[in-house]
Amino acid sequence: MKRDRALYYRAMPPASALDQLLEKFDALARQVARTRGLDATEVDDVVQDVRIRLWKAHPTGENLATLTASYFVRVVTSAVVDHLRRERRHSHTSLDAEHAAATVPTTLQVAPADHAERDALARKLRRALDTLAPNRRVLVLLHLEGYTREDMSSMTGWSEAKVRNLLYRGLDDLREALTAMEGTA
Repeated sequence: MKRDRALYYRAMPPASALDQLLEKFDALARQVARTRGLDATEVDDVVQDVRIRLWKAHPTGENLATLTASYFVRVVTSAVVDHLRRERRHSHTSLDAEHAAATVPTTLQVAPADHAERDALARKLRRALDTLAPNRRVLVLLHLEGYTREDMSSMTGWSEAKVRNLLYRGLDDLREALTAMEGTA
């Protein structure tokens, strides 16, 4: 990835259409990345990854001025997901309370004093989420983060009806998976 960045900086002229696009949507990109739980350095890495993705997709800079915010959000979301997958591949499983708290959405967190219960809930929720179909899992995670169906539709490019159906089916699947795990720890 560092090699791609070096090639990018040598190939792109300053104040290009790509720079203008990134300047226009920089705050949006950083907001999307932060809402996924990334820290400041990770957000910077994702923004650079978005820059490289856009540069590769539009090497001549044509049509960059016509790109919509929803397209840009999809590119950022894809970069964030790839970043999180790389991090998950390279990290080791941790059972400490802070890590468990970060994996459980705020709306489902247990009282802070009960670390053992929070750890168990985080592991159970992660296992249940991993059983969902990918398109349903994405929407359930966005729902748990507090996004509306309209936001999800805009981010994914899917119709609101598709988002609604996949979300409700995903929540039903999650409920069933958690119920099935009730006897396990």
